[in-house]
Amino acid sequence: MLRSVLALALALSAAPAMANDSVAELGTGGLILSRSDAVAMQSEDLFISPEKVTVDYVFHNNTDKDVEAIVAFPMPDISGDPEEMPAIPENQSDNFLGFEVTIDCVAAKPQLEQKVLALGIDIGADLKAQNVPFNPFGDAAKAALAKLPQGVADDWVDRGIIIGDSTADSGQKPVYSPFWQLRSTYWWRAAFPANKDVHVSHRYKPSVGGTSSVSFFNEGQFQNSYAAYQSRYCMDDTFENAVRKAAKDNPDGYPKFYESRIAYILTTGGNWAAGTIGKFKLTVDKGNPKALVSFCGDNVKKVGPTRFEMKANDFYPEHDIDILLLVPSDSNGGDAN
Repeated sequence: MLRSVLALALALSAAPAMANDSVAELGTGGLILSRSDAVAMQSEDLFISPEKVTVDYVFHNNTDKDVEAIVAFPMPDISGDPEEMPAIPENQSDNFLGFEVTIDCVAAKPQLEQKVLALGIDIGADLKAQNVPFNPFGDAAKAALAKLPQGVADDWVDRGIIIGDSTADSGQKPVYSPFWQLRSTYWWRAAFPANKDVHVSHRYKPSVGGTSSVSFFNEGQFQNSYAAYQSRYCMDDTFENAVRKAAKDNPDGYPKFYESRIAYILTTGGNWAAGTIGKFKLTVDKGNPKALVSFCGDNVKKVGPTRFEMKANDFYPEHDIDILLLVPSDSNGGDAN
């Protein structure tokens, strides 16, 4: 049903962004229920900003019998691929999004299930046998890899679990890095009393990807990559004109913005009665009043200097939410929507 993403400070350069200036956002969602035709989602209030994502739900048991269901929050998969640079809010923690949940205003303690995969094969037992933590970005995992017996390290390299530093000098012990994928899910058993509402709220830090400049505008015009951006983020004439003006106002001829991207997966789930949300509300807060923001949505209204709102009844989540922010790289950025 839902997913989203965190703020990451990017080094800002005076030249157009190259590949190594890009940080990938991790699409993250909301809660998923085990199949139940008895429990309806009365409402969902979703708030997304570069700093936090909060979701408030009201579930209602439409029957005369108590219902118990599994509720899960899938974390985004993370992989120790040195060619990738994902934005991870708390990369030393298993709870790398800082996920928290309350049920009827009482803090819950969900269980964490983790699977570690290499080439699609579960290698969790291998890591446990060598006391290697599962988080591929944690310092503890890298320290544990340095202590591996050479025979184990060679085997793991062959199996695609780790990779060695190819630049190491001959005779020097290689430095090994994780290459596995971590799949994490928080889950708990939830009780839905007969004919009653249950209020569930959760929050986490989003993963915010980005580039150190505007990747789709250069030399006074929108580049070929802009078509994909336009399809994903629904930029309009007002947005395009603001980009052109920012480029014109800069003596160097390019807009002095950097990109921030948030991906929220809204289409998973739907395992509640009727599969629709009685009352759905989305609030997007761009944070900086001078930032440009664009995302796809129906009947979106500006409700504050930085906030935009969309409401719908009997809402069926057909599309995910992708948000693009162009944030001024200095204090001279324009003020536009």
